[in-house]
Amino acid sequence: MSNSLMLIVNPMAGRGAFKFNFGEAMALLDKGGYRTTLFFTRAKGDSTRFAARYGADFDTVACIGGDGTLSEVLSGLMQLDNPPPVGYFPMGTANDVATTLGLPKNDTLAAARCLLAGTPHAFDVGGFGDKDYFAYIAAFGAFTEVSYATPQDQKKMLGHLAYVLQGMQQLPYIAPIPVRVDYDGGKFEGKVLYGSVSNSTSVAGIVHLPDAMVSLGDGESELVLVRDPGNIASFAEVVNSVLTERFDSNNLIILHTKKARFRFERPVAWTRDGEEGGEYTDIEIRNIHSPVKLIF
Repeated sequence: MSNSLMLIVNPMAGRGAFKFNFGEAMALLDKGGYRTTLFFTRAKGDSTRFAARYGADFDTVACIGGDGTLSEVLSGLMQLDNPPPVGYFPMGTANDVATTLGLPKNDTLAAARCLLAGTPHAFDVGGFGDKDYFAYIAAFGAFTEVSYATPQDQKKMLGHLAYVLQGMQQLPYIAPIPVRVDYDGGKFEGKVLYGSVSNSTSVAGIVHLPDAMVSLGDGESELVLVRDPGNIASFAEVVNSVLTERFDSNNLIILHTKKARFRFERPVAWTRDGEEGGEYTDIEIRNIHSPVKLIF
């Protein structure tokens, strides 16, 4: 029995490693019963447009690219009444979703094997404001601009080191952000250096939340806030708490919520899945419980 597969390819993602065994991967999918139709992106937003317009015509939709490509695909599928299950061939720099799901990275043939052997699992999608979506994280504050401020050629050449170098350039400009956050059962008001709502155990390929803390299809997201500690030494303590995965700093707040509303005194820039997300003084983020299924 054949399965029609829509495969959206971002040829610019990562280092273009998909080219090396792309033919073998397509042959394997064909042998496994997939009738594959390829869609190549040329510009930002193409993946969303392809998925929204053609996704309903296929049994399965998959993409070759980074987390940003997957985010675009999911945004397109959210426009369908009954979206098909989604496969992911991770070819990005950070590959946070792949890390969370345990998928092979930058190996098209291995990803094809996982698609054939995998099963659909419930996956929550983030709702950002009234009409936007994200796959795994929306964030603001310290270092969140790094992912889209880092030049693409540096990402290709240096990988994670490019993010680190770009982050070091931002250190002198980190400033506390006054915010009020209303979440399920509580609120926070004060100055923070960082805030995010996520559904992933991996952030930027560097920070890892414990597996027991994150469930991808439970209808709740992880709200993370880093209070302004007041000085560089205390900030270093927070960073060390996160990087060593202790998460025991008094200036670190991590909790589960179905929604969170953020209100700021001035417009604050956000990122969504590593891409520029716009500036807001008032934004509500919600967990959309299991609107799609990811194959892994």
